[in-house]
Amino acid sequence: MPSGGGPADHATAGGPDDDDEPQHVSEEELFDVLGNTRRRNALHAIVGAEERTHELGELSERVAAWENDVDVAEVDYAERKRVYTALQQSHLPKLDDAGLVEFDKDRGTVDATPALEDVEIYLDVVRGDEIPWSEYYLGLSAVSAALLAAVWVDAYPFTMVPDLGWFAFVVVAFAVSAAVNRYFSTGMKLGGDSSPPGVE
Repeated sequence: MPSGGGPADHATAGGPDDDDEPQHVSEEELFDVLGNTRRRNALHAIVGAEERTHELGELSERVAAWENDVDVAEVDYAERKRVYTALQQSHLPKLDDAGLVEFDKDRGTVDATPALEDVEIYLDVVRGDEIPWSEYYLGLSAVSAALLAAVWVDAYPFTMVPDLGWFAFVVVAFAVSAAVNRYFSTGMKLGGDSSPPGVE
């Protein structure tokens, strides 16, 4: 596994326990890593498996099955080989450099690292042209504040609806937004038995 500098900024030298400290992965790096479907699929398979160490061959079959929308048993040699080669030569080394996995090319094995736990935090903001939920809630808060301020000063036409009605509207808007947020966040979670989360 490569060590030393780079944007992933592996554990800083200076103490005997440095190797045990979780590596920080920058937001920019996560955007880059999660922006590729095959890397995202590989991470999904790694997080969802019970075992710590993953064989490259089995990982390739799982990813190829998702990409071709078939069962693992139906993946043919060409499909598996294409994914195997790409993971070995490009994607797993990139994930290793980012500190999300430890890839042993000689042994053909992949291990998750503690830094991989941070990935789920960013899945909801790596969704192409969609608005991140954090920005959505900021916007909803601003609109709600403006609405309630208008109600407070009895601005027309807000006086046509009772004050309690507007307060109820704001509460319902946040409740519905939270429910939708939770629904989509569940679909963006890495790991598990479901198909990988779609970002594009």
